[in-house]
Amino acid sequence: MAGSTNKTVHDIFQSMEYGPASSSTATAQSWLESHSRSLGLFLDGTFVCPSDRQTSTVNDASGQRLWTAVCAAEEDVSLAASSSVGGFKVWSELSCHQRARVFHRFVSSLQRHGQCLTELCELAQAPSSVSALVRLAQYYSGWAQLKDALVPDWTPRGVVAVAVSDDCSLYALLLKVLPALAVGNTVIVAAGSGTALPALLTASILREAGLPVGVLNVLTGKDLSLGVRVARDPNVSCVTYTGNKQDGEILSRETAGLGVPLSLSLSTSAICPFIIFDSADIDSAVDGVIEAAFRKKKDWQWILCVQESVWDGVVARLKVRMAGMKCLPLLAESDRPIVDAAVQEAQQQGATVIQPCPPPSSLSLYPPTVLWGVAPSCPCVVSPPAGPLLPTLSFRTAAEGITIANHSPHGQAASIWTEDLTLSLECAKSLSVGTVWVNSHSVFDPSLCLSGTKESGNCANGGPAGLFQFLRPALSPSLSRSSPVPVNYAKFGTNGTQPTLPGAPEPADLAHDPRSYLHFVGGRPCKADSGRSVAVLAPGGGVIAYCPDGGRKDVRNAVEAAAKSQPGWKKRSAVSRAQSLYSLAESLELKRRDLALSLQAQTGILLEAAEMEVDLSISRLCDWAAHCDKEGGGVQSLPQSGSALSFPEPMGVMGVVLPDRSPLLSLVSLLGAALAAGNAVVMIPSEKYPLPALEFIQVLQSSAIPEGVVSIITGGRDQLTRALANHSVIQAIWYWGSKEGCQYLQYTCCSPLKSLWLHPEEVGDERGKDGGQDWACSHPSLMEEMWRQATHWKSVWIPTA
Repeated sequence: MAGSTNKTVHDIFQSMEYGPASSSTATAQSWLESHSRSLGLFLDGTFVCPSDRQTSTVNDASGQRLWTAVCAAEEDVSLAASSSVGGFKVWSELSCHQRARVFHRFVSSLQRHGQCLTELCELAQAPSSVSALVRLAQYYSGWAQLKDALVPDWTPRGVVAVAVSDDCSLYALLLKVLPALAVGNTVIVAAGSGTALPALLTASILREAGLPVGVLNVLTGKDLSLGVRVARDPNVSCVTYTGNKQDGEILSRETAGLGVPLSLSLSTSAICPFIIFDSADIDSAVDGVIEAAFRKKKDWQWILCVQESVWDGVVARLKVRMAGMKCLPLLAESDRPIVDAAVQEAQQQGATVIQPCPPPSSLSLYPPTVLWGVAPSCPCVVSPPAGPLLPTLSFRTAAEGITIANHSPHGQAASIWTEDLTLSLECAKSLSVGTVWVNSHSVFDPSLCLSGTKESGNCANGGPAGLFQFLRPALSPSLSRSSPVPVNYAKFGTNGTQPTLPGAPEPADLAHDPRSYLHFVGGRPCKADSGRSVAVLAPGGGVIAYCPDGGRKDVRNAVEAAAKSQPGWKKRSAVSRAQSLYSLAESLELKRRDLALSLQAQTGILLEAAEMEVDLSISRLCDWAAHCDKEGGGVQSLPQSGSALSFPEPMGVMGVVLPDRSPLLSLVSLLGAALAAGNAVVMIPSEKYPLPALEFIQVLQSSAIPEGVVSIITGGRDQLTRALANHSVIQAIWYWGSKEGCQYLQYTCCSPLKSLWLHPEEVGDERGKDGGQDWACSHPSLMEEMWRQATHWKSVWIPTA
């Protein structure tokens, strides 16, 4: 060896120091200089730099000027939307093979420009691996080729707006852009500062690969307001966002009432558990948590959960492993006081601080810090600050560890460490997250779905499931754009319904007195908490029945019953759920005549038409029963060693506000989809036609559906919708109703986040097609859409080497 400063492999292994990293950015700097460090916007297939726009200077980590970003104006948004509309006419009419050829050329160009792209990502402090980006492009080139063969009855939505936060990576951005392009959409990207540079270069590479003009436009700006302006353009058909929860909430509220579907991936603010069981390889587990929690650019915040029997061994290895570690950069100097305060508060609450060195004087750096022995309620666990902190909790049993891990509003991912295969699979099934890594962490492949649950998102990214946020069934008309209507969000649904008063209205000409119905909650009929009832009118205006006037407390009771019964219903095998649905269909058949007469009396249709609706309802229940064990997921093939499982899981407790049209068939269609997937459901019947749903209660009572899995509550639609929207346990709401109701739900259900499926009805067209839905049609694509709305996908990674 030349020189005494050289270290042997043994020395490096003993000290565990990090080796020198290559920091050359010459290729990226040269590319920036060729554009005078001011690229402008990517519009209509070329870089455009308007001279009269506001600009902002973006610096690198050292404070040096990196480039000057142009802030897109309203005129630029309109130009991008018009360009995308023209591009959609060309791109969507190309054959699948022609679109796939563009993707194949993009893969080659991506490899050729890989060095520059990697360096730009580093300069933007949002590193992405070129090999991962190439794999992503290869995967979606396959979907571009096979779209018509594998999803033939689905059509692209049109112009898709993709908005991302400043701290979003290029990989996360392309996980939205490439599937949207692969199935025939055009895309407008509203880029954050962390992805603007690599996004502009990627757009240029795609254009070089033969992407038609207007298919991809990239706009840059200072904040989320750009994404809001793009989403509000009337030419945009779909909006999707990746980033933090705060901006996701703003986008959801600002776009409420526009009539476009919005999907949110809130992964950058997620908090994920890292669980070490006593059956784990402790050395590997400690190395894994160090790598995950203290990397320069973390995907999310980690919370370490350690079983008590290996508590001392883990802390001893952590101290040894951290001894040679260096300080890590903070995202901003303003984060330093927040991190210091979090550490001090944890110490005051009894936590032990483990650091390789004291915090330096530089406000931009902070040492890797383990907060050992914090309480689950400690602020650094509930809402950890952005920085190299690792709060650590203990648990006694595996069940307690899973409970602690699930006691979080986030549901992005989890890493579990154990050599016990049975424990790993049971744990993976029990964790309320979208992705589980067994003896590994932060492993990605586009063939597997990366989806969040709870506060971490309401859509799927990657895998086949990730395509459907950019598609709609060809048989369902696209939702028309609308303008927001005046809605008082504080008072919406607070007026309730008008209770029935003595003497008005008059009863219909019936052979018996109008019947008084009850709610169905927890498997039992019950009165409304208010004690009030509402008259159910015949088409001629006479009273044919009285139904309970439900409210917030009734919804609360129904949700409590559903929350108790849903875990058991979910754990039932698909075959068992199918048999329960078949029993429901048999019970319905026994009540065929009664239901048909109820439909006729309520809606005024001919008895033959009512009997046909009942027969269709019986058939639909059998369809869903047969569907139960046909969507089980499976093992995915991966480019790296190991295996991965991907399977659908139920949303949980759902609220369904039913339409006026086909009151029985719509109820059965939606209920069947939700139950087949393993959900529990709170059903809100049509306010105008509640009688068929109330008669259906007898069908439920005589079936094998467990108590609490289905509840039926009648009353004012707005009042009950408000109660569903504000209940934290409800994970998803399907709504057929007014535009005001749709707008209220999108505005309200972003915190806590819920999955929404909204269908505005046209006023005065309650016997027409509600939200474009033809309930008599049982086309596979329409059934598939219902199933996907009732499930989210979980991925489980199991390495073998």
